[in-house]
Amino acid sequence: MTTLSSAYFPHLILPKGQPIKDGLYCVLRDAILEGRLSGGTKLPSSRNLAEMMSISRNSVLAGLERLLDEGYLVTKPSSGTYVAAVIPDQLIQIQNDITQIKSQPVQSININPHFTNLLLHSNKQTLSSQEKKIFHVGVGCVDIFPHERWGKLLGRAWRQSYYQLGQFHDPRGYLPLRQAICHYVKSTRGLNCKEEQILIVNGTQQAIHLAAYALLQPDDQVCLDEPGYDAALNIFRSFGAIVNPVTSDEEGMRVDEIIHNHAESKLIYTAPSHQFPLGDTLSLARRFTLLDWASQHQKWIFEDDYNSEFRYGTHPIQALQGLDGQHRVIYAGTFSKMMFPEFRLGFMVVPEALIEVFSLAKYYTDTRSSYLEQVALAAFIKDGHYARHVRKVRKSCYERQQALIAAIETYLLDVLSVQPTDSGIHLVCWLKNGWAEKEFLIECEKVGLAVQPLSRYCQTASQRPAVLFGYAAHTPDEIQANIKKLAQSLSGSSPS
Repeated sequence: MTTLSSAYFPHLILPKGQPIKDGLYCVLRDAILEGRLSGGTKLPSSRNLAEMMSISRNSVLAGLERLLDEGYLVTKPSSGTYVAAVIPDQLIQIQNDITQIKSQPVQSININPHFTNLLLHSNKQTLSSQEKKIFHVGVGCVDIFPHERWGKLLGRAWRQSYYQLGQFHDPRGYLPLRQAICHYVKSTRGLNCKEEQILIVNGTQQAIHLAAYALLQPDDQVCLDEPGYDAALNIFRSFGAIVNPVTSDEEGMRVDEIIHNHAESKLIYTAPSHQFPLGDTLSLARRFTLLDWASQHQKWIFEDDYNSEFRYGTHPIQALQGLDGQHRVIYAGTFSKMMFPEFRLGFMVVPEALIEVFSLAKYYTDTRSSYLEQVALAAFIKDGHYARHVRKVRKSCYERQQALIAAIETYLLDVLSVQPTDSGIHLVCWLKNGWAEKEFLIECEKVGLAVQPLSRYCQTASQRPAVLFGYAAHTPDEIQANIKKLAQSLSGSSPS
């Protein structure tokens, strides 16, 4: 048996910035894991330990109690406290194994091979939190969100949830919310659906994931806009699908390319109301062509209607799902653009033949979505607050879009050319006079702007350099001030 001497403890330095009891716990646990305190070592009494380290006995007792509870230490009656004889060696081996795994290159780790490519080529910024910057893409008018009203609805949902907590709810989602959504999308988007067809999901990305999970097998072909939504691209690839890029023009996705070049595709992903990121609208003729082809050849269409409510000067366009008489369209909508990015609720409308399949897919993915937010959102829609908020956001977004266009034409006319659009919450701007995306983005980063390159959304080489400015989260004054600041920074630079 080894007894710890007092000479050992001066080398156990308590970390700063945390309670003494937690610090003692950490240094003793680390000493055990690293083998400096071996199994069977007897610790001094709590009183002696406190004196050796010049800390209170209560702090020592609290730290030792936690180590005892977690199995790092054991007590022996009438003998004292000892380092556990078995667990430390096991934990040390686990620590070593973890270190070895972390040190291995991605290619040598035994994971899904489709994720290996994603890890090697993913945008690292998408995997980490970012500080708030100007012109982020995909963020709505968060500054005018009715926080007080939403807080009251959440409070009411909590007070009324006493009998619901602990119960198992339908994996498709809270029924009153599905009913409210059904009524809303039928009246505003022209959908043809029943409440049974609606599933509540945690945003558009989960909707895409569920579609891939339920419908695709490795090496199945999928069609996606080029440029297109990078999350959709990587989700499909993670399931081993072959993603075929389909170009867009002023009439939206080139449906003829799908029919003639990618006829083996099982699923067509499209955003017909506002192609992402260019903003084109799929023409009515192409909509019917796509629907007819999908019906004749038993293909599935995934309609991402992420942006339908952000139209200025015209009413929302008829959803593709509402024109589908053969039930080939899977429709996805989101609330995060209209609410705020962290609001992780969206919905799907699936053909009746797929209700059971997608319900099971949702159940085995995460069982169900947040209950309280669903209850609050149902009230938010039913009481008319959501419709009023949409009108307010639409007005503000249009003002902010016009402010961005005016600022660019005033200060950056020799650098950027704005892609015209009557919808959306971002603008695509084509670079002029020799500016490359990388060079321009370096200048944006210097002044704290989170502008994105168009190439991020391309599978193939981008034909022309362009960048995306998200404008919805900023007031007209903020937009003008930051475009002016960027212009001043660019005035001392020139393209190479």
